[in-house]
Amino acid sequence: MNLGKLHKKNCIFVHSFNFKTLRQFFPFFICILFNSCQYFEKQVPSEKELLQKELKSINWKEVDEYPSVPNCDKIADKKLRQQCFFEVMSNLIQEKLNVDTLSILYPELDTIEVKVTVFPNSTMKFEPQFPKDSVAYDTIKIDSILHARLVDFPKVNPAIKRGIPVKTQFILPVILKAKDDK
Repeated sequence: MNLGKLHKKNCIFVHSFNFKTLRQFFPFFICILFNSCQYFEKQVPSEKELLQKELKSINWKEVDEYPSVPNCDKIADKKLRQQCFFEVMSNLIQEKLNVDTLSILYPELDTIEVKVTVFPNSTMKFEPQFPKDSVAYDTIKIDSILHARLVDFPKVNPAIKRGIPVKTQFILPVILKAKDDK
C-alpha cells in the first residue's frame, strides 16, 4: 500500500468535507454571532433598581379592597362596597353613642367626626376629631365616653393591598341628634 497516495486522498476528503459543512452552516453561525452580541449588550437591572421601580409604580394612597363587614362582602362593586361599609360603621357608631348623655351634656354638639383606624389584624381604634376651637366642651370627657361606648363591633375585614391586609384610616361624621324628642 502506498502511504503517499492514501495521505493525499484523505487530505482532499477532509478539506472538501469541512468546506461544504462550513458553507452549509455559515448562515447559522452568523445568526448566532449577531444574537450573542446583542445578548452581551443587554444589562440586567439590579434587584434594587427593580424594587425601586416597582415601589414607584404602587399607588400608596389607594387599596385594592376597602375594609368590609360581612353585610357588605356580597357587593361586587368596589365603590358600592366602600359606601356600604361607611354607612354601616356610621350607623353602628351612632347607635352606640345615642344611648349616652353626649347630647344632654353638650347640646351644641350635633355632629362629631370620628377617625376610625382598621388594623391588619381586624382590630379598630376610634379617635374623636375636634375642631381647633373646641373650648366649648370637654374633649377629654367626650374622648373617654367614645372609648367606653365604641366597643363590641362586628368583625371587620381589613383593607387589602396586593393581597396583604393593611392599616387604613378614615374619618366618619356621626350625627348625635338624629331625632328630636318631644
